[in-house]
Order: sequence, then structure tokens, then C-alpha cells
Amino acid sequence: MTVALQEYLKRMDGQDPTRALELMEPDLRFLIALPSGEVAGTSKADFEAYIAGRNAVERVHEVIRYSADGDTEMVYGVVTESGEAVGAFLSAAVVSPRGLIARYQSFFSTSFALIDWPEKS
Repeated sequence: MTVALQEYLKRMDGQDPTRALELMEPDLRFLIALPSGEVAGTSKADFEAYIAGRNAVERVHEVIRYSADGDTEMVYGVVTESGEAVGAFLSAAVVSPRGLIARYQSFFSTSFALIDWPEKS
């Protein structure tokens, strides 16, 4: 079982989100659906441009569910910013034989949660 998608999320949340690019195939295809609109691309370079345009906040993807079937991984979780839950995400990736993300699709909503968010401690 691969864990490329979970490692990708950790890197995106880290001090240097560009390290997530190390986990992607050069011909990556992706779609990220955000409340403000969709971001899509057909290369690792397109994803690098997406990362460069993200606002710098203390953001964490907290994975609540994870599943893998063959070359496909899926996660569901909550995004927190500065410790406050701001929305839920459902993401999937197809992992290449080299263990890199070849396709990535993510949906983020600030108004709907498939699974209740964990209560704040």
C-alpha cells in the first residue's frame, strides 16, 4: 500500500510546500475545486504555480479517513487555519509505478462536511 497522498499533505502543510513537488510526476494532471473556483493543470510546473499563488497561512490538513485500492489513494479530512476548522476536503490521487502522484483531484468545502469534524479539545 502506498501513502503518497498523505505524505503530499504533510509536505503541503510544512514550512516549504514546494517539497510536495518531489512526489509528483512531470506530466501530473490535477483539479482542485475550491469555493472560489477550480484550479487545474497538466504538469508539475502548473502545480508549482498553484503553490506559489497560495496565501501563506498556518494551514493543516487533518486526515479523518484514508483508503487505498491498487494505484488509487483517497483521503477525507478537515482543513484548519491557525487551529480553527475552516472546511472539509475529499481528495484522491492515482500513484504511478514509481510511487509518484500522476493524477490528483481535490474538493474543498467551507459549508458541507461528509463526516462530522472532530470536536475542539
